[in-house]
Formats: sequence, structure tokens, C-alpha cells
Amino acid sequence: MNDAPTALITGASRGLGLALARSLATDGWHLLIDGRDPTALHAATAELGELTTVRAVPGDVADETHRRQLGRAAGELGGLDLVVHNASTLGVSPLPPLTEYPLDELRRVFEVDTLAPLALTQVLAPQLRPGARIVAITSDAAVEAYPGWGGYGAAKAALDQVFAVLAVERPDLRVYRVDPGEMRTRMYQEAAPGEDISDLPPPEVSVPGIRTLIAGGLPSGRYVARSVETANGAETAVAR
Repeated sequence: MNDAPTALITGASRGLGLALARSLATDGWHLLIDGRDPTALHAATAELGELTTVRAVPGDVADETHRRQLGRAAGELGGLDLVVHNASTLGVSPLPPLTEYPLDELRRVFEVDTLAPLALTQVLAPQLRPGARIVAITSDAAVEAYPGWGGYGAAKAALDQVFAVLAVERPDLRVYRVDPGEMRTRMYQEAAPGEDISDLPPPEVSVPGIRTLIAGGLPSGRYVARSVETANGAETAVAR
């Protein structure tokens, strides 16, 4: 394996995770990816494998055994320069009001969207190379009150706080919480079943801002992906 950087992207079989993986692969990054759907993950691996070295580990980030598998794979690859916590779950669809939200389903949302990224970070900590970047994909639902989005938004708000504290505790790393904005993805369609979301932008529009954070010198913090720009070689951003 050459000296190209290595990234772990969770939930990389479709949507934003796959779009970011494609972008990194084009630039020669080595990739470690996962996804809950083995068929979709296999298809993504075949595509990305035409561009770079890819190792795929199917599974659910909420599963401890799977997280340990990812940790072992990261060690075998020689460590990580980037971790992107992209995998998440919407929860109940259609989105119910909080007074009717099934608590077992809500626990599952917190398990996947909040606890799993932290647990995986704990497993991966020994494999993080100096100056590694950690990107936790969050949502505007974490900071705005939208009817029906209480479960998902609360879990993402907790994710924000977890990684805000991690950034303070680990100043040797760059820890970014990134709101990618509304995107035309399967998850968003599940949030609005039956609605036409063809006017929403594809996930690819959020990738350049994330790439700027990964490559640049902006401090740890919370950013809106489409507000991160590179102008005349200097990074600028609107933090939120």
C-alpha cells in the first residue's frame, strides 16, 4: 500500500456516504467502508474499487462485534487519517409526534445516531494517525424544532454535544460536526413518504464543503457544508 491517506466512512453504500467516498477515491484515498445492506455495499465496493483500494465490512454500527471488526480492519490498513460518522437511522416513518413516538424505536435512534459513533470512536482511537480528522454528520434538526423530527433531531443534538466535547478533549485532532443540508436521499424520502423530493439537491452538492474541512485548517467546530468555501486558497466558513 502506498502513502495515500486512509478514510473510514460509515454508511457508504448510498447517499452522502457514497458521494463522499467517490470524491475521496478519485483523489486516491484508501477506503474502509461499511453499510447495513450487503448488496448495496457490494455494488459500492465494486464501483469504488475501479478507482482505489477499498475494504468493505458489512454490518450495523450499533453492533459491538461489527465495530470491533472495523477497528481490526483499520489496524490492518495501518491506521486512519479520517473517520466519517455518516451512518444513521431516521426512526419511525412516517415521522410521528413525540407524544406518540414508540420508545423502543426512539432508543434505537439514539443507539445508532448517538451512541454508535462514540463507541466506534473509542474503538478506533488507537488507530487515529496524528492530526486525523473526525467528521460527525449532523442535521439542522439538531438545532431547529421541526414537527415530527423530535426523535431524530434529539439524537443528532446529542451527537453534536458528544463530538463538541471530544474536540475539547482531543485538541490534537480536528473534530467537525457537519450539517449537509437537505438532500435527495432515500432517508429524506422515508421522512416524507409520497412527497416529490425531486427538487432537492443530490448529496454531491454537500461534498465540496466537507472536502474543504478535511483538507484545510479550519478549527474543530460545527459547520454547514454548503457554507464552507475555498476562496483564493483560504478556507472560509459559517459555523453554526
